[in-house]
Amino acid sequence: MTETHHERLSGQDLSFLAMEDGRAHMHVGMVSTFDAGPLRLDNGSLDFERIVSHVEATLSNVPRLRQKLAWVKGFGQPVWVDDADFNLDFHLRHTALPPPGDIRQLKRLAGRIMSQELDRGKPLWEHWFVDRVEGDRFALISKVHHCLADGIAGLAIIGTLVSPDPDHADPAPAPEWQPRPPPGDTQLMLDELRRRTIAPAEALGEALGAQFRRSTKSSAGSPPSFSALRDLLATSTGGASDTPLNRPVGPHRRFDWARLPFEGVHEIGARAGGKVNDVALALTSGALRGFLRQRNVDVDHLELRTVVPVNIRSEDDGTEMGNHVANLIVPLPIAEADPWTRLEQIVETTRELKKSNSAVGFEVLGPLIDLLPSPLLGPVMRLGSQSTPANLAVSNLPGPRIPMYLLGARQFDMYPVLPLIGNQALGIVLMSYEDSLCWGLNADWDTVPDLHDLVERIEAGYDELSEIAATK
Repeated sequence: MTETHHERLSGQDLSFLAMEDGRAHMHVGMVSTFDAGPLRLDNGSLDFERIVSHVEATLSNVPRLRQKLAWVKGFGQPVWVDDADFNLDFHLRHTALPPPGDIRQLKRLAGRIMSQELDRGKPLWEHWFVDRVEGDRFALISKVHHCLADGIAGLAIIGTLVSPDPDHADPAPAPEWQPRPPPGDTQLMLDELRRRTIAPAEALGEALGAQFRRSTKSSAGSPPSFSALRDLLATSTGGASDTPLNRPVGPHRRFDWARLPFEGVHEIGARAGGKVNDVALALTSGALRGFLRQRNVDVDHLELRTVVPVNIRSEDDGTEMGNHVANLIVPLPIAEADPWTRLEQIVETTRELKKSNSAVGFEVLGPLIDLLPSPLLGPVMRLGSQSTPANLAVSNLPGPRIPMYLLGARQFDMYPVLPLIGNQALGIVLMSYEDSLCWGLNADWDTVPDLHDLVERIEAGYDELSEIAATK
């Protein structure tokens, strides 16, 4: 008898699938540029066939890339199964910018690609290779559904394509892939019925186990799980202020980026007693202060809050696929006019949040999400996102600090993309690469037509903090 195979989505993975609609596209992404010279053919075109062969040879490193969603009849519960009809050509796209091929055109194309939903009938990812970028470059625009990968796992997917070796050779062809047959409808239904019978006890066990693994102490003598959940709810309740950035998102996206020196940002943080992420939040606060004031918003009376995702993988989890993050809610001192005082306030705020059990509480809550019936999960998650617990999201991902190469083509940058949900029309995510801190800003097309103004304010804010830090 042939052995069948399927894998369930976690409650957190399923939540990203459930939140998606025609306006909220729940994929993460990346935009990078490369030196096209090593991959140029004699006729001047990009050697796309060689790139395709390279990607095909690396697919076995991430089995999820050849899996699709199957739906359990009667329950609406999705599972991962091998796609017997997998066709790599559907997932790899080759295009080129029209002359002059400048960066503005690349940003505009990235926004259009991120505005398109992934086909749920196929594995949920795409790589777009874009030729004729100015400076004899090509670009890689990647997107992966958030139910398949969070930022860390998404970075691992890109990491299978590149190498620190400038002489990066073509990998040996992978053995022929044999898809594993999925279970039949009856077996999937019986498995789901059995799971739902024991799910409450399992979820409670996972929640308590997560608490005791992550938490070292509880406060005020409360049981650890209750302490963690209390801290989470304390920081997540109480809606943020309404701002011009908090409007229901439409289907179209703008994408822009900034690039700052990593060591410069690190030095600013060190002089304030904080970290790189503290400086990022301070720069975001300052940029939004000017950005909103320009729109005649009274920033002195705003409660501006940002979601800050935190990786909760253990060392053993490594870069496991799926989502393993907790969301902290960080208030931004947008009313504070002095940039250094803003930074100091954020350093103190994040220090206190790290002492709390908020991240642990989210991990406790995660297994409990799995108890919600699938048809209810979408409306519940969308209602939560539209209640404005936060005004935006700011994430920070650790990238490679050494140059990377795709078949010998040097990678110049890495600008990540964060999805938009509910009424959050702006998402910011940073990634370190070589000696830079790369900022990716994703925004609703109609709500934030002046996105580049925000980029310029971030860059100006860095210059301002650098000058102040030099005197400390």
